[in-house]
Order: sequence, then C-alpha cells, then structure tokens
Amino acid sequence: MSTQGQFPGASGESARTRRLRGLGLNDPSADEAFDRFAHLAASITRAPIAMVNFINDERQMFRGLYIPPSSADAAAEDGSSWAERGIAFDLPTREMPLSHGFCPHVVAQRSPLALDDILAYPRFAGNPVVDELGVRAYLGAPLVDDTNTVIGTVCVLDREPRQWGRERLRDIQHLAEALLSEIRLRDSLLAQRQEMFAAFDGSPYPILLTEGPGQEIRYANAQHADTFGAPTAYGTIGAAYPQLGAAGLEQTVVEAYRTGRTAVLDNVRMQAARPDAQRGRQVFSFTCTPLRAALTGRINGVLTVGMDITAQSRTEEELGTLAALLVDRLQQSGGSVPGRSAIAGEAGPVLPG
Repeated sequence: MSTQGQFPGASGESARTRRLRGLGLNDPSADEAFDRFAHLAASITRAPIAMVNFINDERQMFRGLYIPPSSADAAAEDGSSWAERGIAFDLPTREMPLSHGFCPHVVAQRSPLALDDILAYPRFAGNPVVDELGVRAYLGAPLVDDTNTVIGTVCVLDREPRQWGRERLRDIQHLAEALLSEIRLRDSLLAQRQEMFAAFDGSPYPILLTEGPGQEIRYANAQHADTFGAPTAYGTIGAAYPQLGAAGLEQTVVEAYRTGRTAVLDNVRMQAARPDAQRGRQVFSFTCTPLRAALTGRINGVLTVGMDITAQSRTEEELGTLAALLVDRLQQSGGSVPGRSAIAGEAGPVLPG
C-alpha cells in the first residue's frame, strides 16, 4: 500500500494506541456487543457494575458498560446523566483520565487485580474514583490480544467492600479470554479492510474514507494524494484539505452520514495539486456513499469517490455507477459478518469495524 494510503497515528504513540486505532476501538463510543459482554460479566461475578475498558496513551474508554437501573426511568433519552436516568452509579461519560481508577494498573502490570476493600490498600485508597464515585471494591483482568499487546481490561466494581475470592478471580480471567474472540473477529475484518485499501490504491479515481460522528479521514488512496496533495493536518476533510472543505465536500459527506443516503457534490472548480495542473482550474464531481459497520449495523462511515470532469461530459448517473462498483468491491473484500446482510436500505454496504 502506498504511503498516501491509510493515515498514520501521531508519532511516538504506543503500540497499544496504534493497535486500538487499527481495531477501530480508539474512541469512547458505545458498542452494543461490548455492552452485552459487560452485562454478562456483571451477572457471572454478581457485581453491580461492569466495564470493557480500552486504554490508550491519553484516556480510558468504556466501550462496554453495565450499570443496573434503580428505577423504571432508566431508559431516558440520550444526553441525560446516569443519575437522571435512574441509575445509582453516576458516570457522566464513557471515558476517564488515566489517573482515575485501577484499570491502568492492570494494563501496566499485565496481570489481574483484586481489591476487596480499596480503603485497606494505601496505594489505592486515595484514587479519585473512591471519593467521586464511591467505588470500594474492584476486580479486573487484562485483555491481551494475539499480538501480545495489552489493549485494556474487563473489570467489575462495587460500592461496598466484598470478598472476590479465587472463583471470581478465575471468572474475570475467563471472561477476558472469551472476549478475545470478538477482538479476533475485528482483527480479521481489519485484514480484509487492508486488502480493500490495496485495491483502492490501484484505482485511477480519488477515493476518501471517513468514519465516526466527526467524519474524520481514515483513508485516502494514492490517486487522491496525487490529485489534491498531502493533507495539511489530520482529522476532518476541512482540516486536512481546506480547499475541498471550502468547496462544500465536508458538508456533503456529513449529509450522507446523517441521512443514510448517497449525496452528490457536482461542478467543484478548483486547482488540482498534480503536475499537469498548469491546464488551470479543473472541475470535479464527488459521490458520497454512507456505509454500515458490520459489527453494529449502524452507519459509521462514508466512501467518497471523485472524478475529474473537466474535459469530459460525465453525467451524475455515470459517477454514481462508478461509486456503486467501488463499494461493491468493498463488500466483496469481506466487509460483512456471516449471517448479516451486507447492504441495509439506502445506507450502503457494510464496513468492517
């Protein structure tokens, strides 16, 4: 794959952060599969609170979280605090600084940690979660993937002291091992995605892949770099390619992501970055197709295909046909999970992760 391909992370970041980024786990967004696993962990250990916690260089991210409702009002609309939703344990977000809690210790030591009564351990008694969240007992095990990288933990908590015992310690270790099957699935999808990127790098058309609520760039093929130059920064289209952002491409991509429908941006006149740009300003057309994640079924990305229409009378229909062929290639590259539909309505094909 070319160096203009998938965008690298920041220099100096740890292997763990790079691994999380590659697995699509480097943000604190909720994940239904991990939420279910957290619920299972709470049930098996008889703990009221459970988490699947991934840890990068800057923060802890609770992709899986189970907190028991204390009233029928627990299913309030998104945006309300845990307390407003009738949940006794008040955790306002799915992330936490590295200075809080005990999972960073588990990751650093690469071994399980059982604290029956946190106040009995001077090393941990002053941790902010004791005073701020009332945590009194903790049990956690490291998530060690097939590359021998500790990417996070499975943990359970209680607001009362409790004796975890050897049985519960074995339970949490077995749960961590079981969760690796989910990680392996994501790893397999990651390999398939790399094959897809290699195919896209051979395309004569600029291709851009954006993901997440902020629609940050995850991939740009070689032709995109040849046509529009290297990104000025990493992040959104507007930050990476101000010229494209000013032309309205970022807004069009966000529209496709929010509506779940293909969006087209026509007649974009701009100066291309490639050597033959002395011809003057060129005219481009972009088709933005929303994609669904294989593991959640939710829209999580947009595939944008560009075409230089300066010297050609390409129609919107022709560009749409080209985009359809490319997303079909994406689908054939293994972007779906067996037993699940690869295409859902107008939302486009399934994307790994």
